[in-house]
Formats: sequence, C-alpha cells, structure tokens
Amino acid sequence: MARYDLDLFVIGAGSGGVRAARTAASLGARVAIAEERYLGGTCVNVGCVPKKLFVYAAHFSEDFASSRGFGWCPGAVEFDWQTLLNNKNKEIARLNSIYRDLLKDSGAELINGRVRLVDQHSVRVNNKTHTAARILVATGAWPSIPDLPGNEHVLSSNEIFFIKRLPQRIIIVGGGYIAVEFAGIFKGLGVDTTLLYRGPLFLRGFDHEIRTALATEMQKKGVTLKFNTTVGGIEKSGEELIATLSNKETSSNASQRADLILYATGRRPNTAGLGLAEAGVALDDSGAVIINEHYQSSVDSIYAIGDVTDRINLTPVATAEGTALARALYAGGQAQVDYQDIPTCVFSQPNLGAVGLTEEKAREQYQDIAVYTARFTAMKHSLGGSDEKTFMKIIVDQASDRVVGVHVLGADAGEIIQGLAIAMKAGATKAQFDATIGIHPTTAEELVTMREAVSRH
Repeated sequence: MARYDLDLFVIGAGSGGVRAARTAASLGARVAIAEERYLGGTCVNVGCVPKKLFVYAAHFSEDFASSRGFGWCPGAVEFDWQTLLNNKNKEIARLNSIYRDLLKDSGAELINGRVRLVDQHSVRVNNKTHTAARILVATGAWPSIPDLPGNEHVLSSNEIFFIKRLPQRIIIVGGGYIAVEFAGIFKGLGVDTTLLYRGPLFLRGFDHEIRTALATEMQKKGVTLKFNTTVGGIEKSGEELIATLSNKETSSNASQRADLILYATGRRPNTAGLGLAEAGVALDDSGAVIINEHYQSSVDSIYAIGDVTDRINLTPVATAEGTALARALYAGGQAQVDYQDIPTCVFSQPNLGAVGLTEEKAREQYQDIAVYTARFTAMKHSLGGSDEKTFMKIIVDQASDRVVGVHVLGADAGEIIQGLAIAMKAGATKAQFDATIGIHPTTAEELVTMREAVSRH
C-alpha cells in the first residue's frame, strides 16, 4: 500500500505549476494540483495575455493616423472600452478552459480551493487533507501597494483589467514593465496619462541608453513622465482623486488630479497564509521561498518554482523550471534551467527587447568591449508621418568577438530579439553577424549591417 495519497501535490495552477503537474502526470506520477482563483495564473488572467491584447488595441490609434500617408481616408473612428473588455474576457475564459483540459488529459487531478500546509507531506484544502511524497509551491507573486494615506483609492495591476469605464486622466505609479506598458496602453486609447517614478529613469536593470531612448519616444507620444517623484498621499474629492507629489530633485511639492490611479510598484511572493514557515520552510525577507539549485526548499520534500522564489520573474522561466523539475523527479533528468542570456521584451510603445548584457554590465565583466548602434526612422514611418525612431545596440567582447548583448527599441522588438537569443545561445560572434545577409527592406537587417563601433571600452 502506498505511503502517501499522491506522488506530487502542486499548489498553484499558473504557468509553472500547470507545466510541472502535466509533465509529472505524463511520466506516471500521481499528481493533484490546487488553485483558488483562476487557471493559468497571473500571466493568462491579469498579466501577459490581457496586457498584450490591450497593447494591440492601443496601437490602432497610431495606425489610423499613419494610414493617411498611404492613401487611406479613414472616417471618424470611435473606441468602445466595453467591447474590448468583453472580448478580452471571452479570450481569457477560452484559455482557462484549455488549461483545464490540458490538466485533465494529462491525468492530473484539479482541485479548486485554498491550500494550507499541515506538515512536510500534508496539505489541507476544502476541509480535506491530502498527503504527498513531494509538495511543489508555485503560487507566483501578488501586487504590492505601499502603505500611504489614501491607498484604498488606488488600483493594482490585478483590478486594472476590469475597470468598467475608461478614465479621462490617469496617474500610473511605478517604473517596471507593468507601469511602462500601461502608460503606453492608456495613452494609445486616448487617456491623458502621467507616469510617476521615484528614481531618475524607469526600467532599472535594462541598458541605460535604450531606456533613455524609450523615455524620449514615450514623451513624443504624449505620455507625461515625472521622474524622481513620489506620492505622499491621495485624497478623494467626489469622483476625482488628488495625489500629493514630492520631487526629490527640486524639493518641491505639488498636487495632481486624476480619475484613476494605478499602482504598479512591484510584486511580492504569494506565500502569505500558506503555512510554509510553520512547516519549516525558510523564507527570505520578501516572503520568497529560499531554494537550492534543485528547486528544493529547506524542507527536503517541499519544492518551489517561478515567481514565488523571486529570482527571474518571467512566465517562460517558470514554465521551464516546471518542466525541468518534473523530469528530474520522475524521469531521471536534471533539475537545471540555463539562465544565461534569457531574452525579454517590454511591450511599451515602441517595444523594447533585450538579450544578454547591458553596456554597463559588459564593462564590468569584460576587459575590452565594442559597442555598435543604429538609430533610424523605420520605413513605415517615412510615409506614415510618425517621428518615432528605432534604436538598436550590439555589445561585443573584443577578445572573443562574441556578441554578449543585443538591445532593440522599435516595432516588434520582441519578435526580433527571440531569434537573436538563439544566435547568442549558440555563441554567435560579431563576424558571423556581419557575414549574415540581411532581409531587405526590414528593420532587423540593421543588426547585420553595423560595421563601425561607436565606442570601445
């Protein structure tokens, strides 16, 4: 008779948890997975997917304007927020059902309910105790809003996807992916948009030159950027919100009025109330599960993957970790994911895609580097009338000639960077980039025509 009810109990049916459960079940393990909210986790429901749909919607305003230069004569156009919202909800429901079917077909049992650990091999959900040889925590992260007067009046990135009407004025607080992307979304949908960030420049961790270029392009499109600015408090006056602002550079205070305030000031690992600490699982100061190279917590039978570990918080990383762990546990594989040169894209307007090292990091890591850049107007804009500039940057280790970083600001940057990530993973050199024939006329061809370094360090 089996010692435990299950081989694996997964807490959280986001991308990482679902992948781990499906893979483990397909390898013959007895698996159950529990979710208290929605299948697919943050990415499918209140993250990557609906956000990208909103980005598409917001870009039509520019496309309508550009079409005139190509001979089109669009009449009066109107945007209906409710139509977008309804269609987005239908698409998310469709994806939820796909996740449900994938779990069912794999043989994993899906349980709807809130989980709490009882001990290192037991969990309790819906007043029933389940035992498992191993427990996997894949509960992701949750929006974090600072404690300030009036914070009950603001929305997080969870609620913003369900607002009933489009505001006329919005203040967005934050400097990461979510804040920058929603600034482009709301501005594209015709909303008077202000982005506030406490630091001197948003998207900390990205290459400084390319994020500076993005700030310029966003301002061209009409987004008001206020850096070195913090919110001291928020008051509600009728239907209006009034934010008290402080600027660190000028030591000045001001107030700004808006119909809606979005706080995108980071996310914290979603571990509260799970009983992890009581079960002996070590957590760091942010609440993240501390794991070793095998995704194992301080308790041998309890594992964690994805954003709940607060390391590289990207959906494809969580998915890769789920696959690697399941194969390691039930197919004799290795619980290893290659974290080197992970590509990413900020779906700002224009998009910002990056893979490898920033110029700042490359200077620290290599003795001699060469930097190649190109800044130009994409062909579409030559007739469309937009003054948007595309910016590209290649960073090379001169000793090996290996390309160690590529950064692209422009339309479809994510699509371009994905292919370059493969080249970099294969160890491509600048000479190999130069020997590659470009596809003409495209934006991407610029990446194989940069011959002269603009700087060497």
